Amino acid sequence: MNLSDNSTVLEVEDLRTYIYTRTSIVKAVDGISFNLKKGETLGIVGESGCGKTMTALSLLRLVPRPAGKIVTGEIRLNGSDLVQKTEEEMRAVRGRQISMILQDPQTSLNPVFNIGNQLGESLSIARKDDRKGLASRAVDALRKVNVAAPDRRLEDFPHQMSGGMKQRVVGAIAMSCEPSVIIADEPTTALDVTIQLQYLRLLKDIQAETGLSIIFITHDFGVVARMCDRVAVMYAGRIVEEGSVRDIFNNPSHPYTEALIQSVPKLEEKVERLYSIEGQPPLLSNLPNGCRFADRCPHAKEICTADYPDSFNISEGHTADCWRLDSSW
Repeated sequence: MNLSDNSTVLEVEDLRTYIYTRTSIVKAVDGISFNLKKGETLGIVGESGCGKTMTALSLLRLVPRPAGKIVTGEIRLNGSDLVQKTEEEMRAVRGRQISMILQDPQTSLNPVFNIGNQLGESLSIARKDDRKGLASRAVDALRKVNVAAPDRRLEDFPHQMSGGMKQRVVGAIAMSCEPSVIIADEPTTALDVTIQLQYLRLLKDIQAETGLSIIFITHDFGVVARMCDRVAVMYAGRIVEEGSVRDIFNNPSHPYTEALIQSVPKLEEKVERLYSIEGQPPLLSNLPNGCRFADRCPHAKEICTADYPDSFNISEGHTADCWRLDSSW
């Protein structure tokens, strides 16, 4: 499929992923919609437990079974609905068309196999090659993510590498088959600040070179400002606000987005106590009828607890689910 620079690579429509337990239904992802264009980076932000990682696993059809299930929705990747594909068909999609960089490289790499074996296995999915050919392609993959002496690193085991180096290897595995979409699930959490900056710059360089589309999952608004073109703010399984990075930072329109931005410490301000959001998110197995942030919102009224708000347009491409945006508020 030939994609122009402005073409849509991924479209998600009304996606719902539930976890069925003996006593309840956990609505981990509860009706989200978004799209991703070629060469674009979409940031998904929110507190732990809001559904970010489950969204990523749903896109890859890796929801934990048998408890987890995609109940409704469409995931159209390059025009093809992944929800309708069989498991065998999905094995041909993962890696080749959509791939994922997991949060912790220590648990992503198998400790008993060297890097050459693990990278070679991924490369062999896209194209059958002899051992020498796979080794050559593995060296090229490591070189793309700036691993020093890549030919020697193929013989190393994960425990012989630093955290930053392991994260680069995980990135090389994810990008080895040249997918059109990469999901990066908090890939810099385990890295120190200096290495984190290098890794983010590396991802941006690869994206500029290849036209890669990235979904960047994080809770760090500093990373969002550096990496992303658009932002989707998730809370309790829903996207409560979406817009460009400029719109989100300059005009946050949902109280939860405002609270998240306020929670970021500002070096130029001296305060006795850092801002924090009072309370806890609702249980995903017992969600309220109204706005899911109402119990923690300083602006909440009776309507907020009674009915879930519509999605209001603030400007082109900028929407938020909040009753404050209704003209009758």
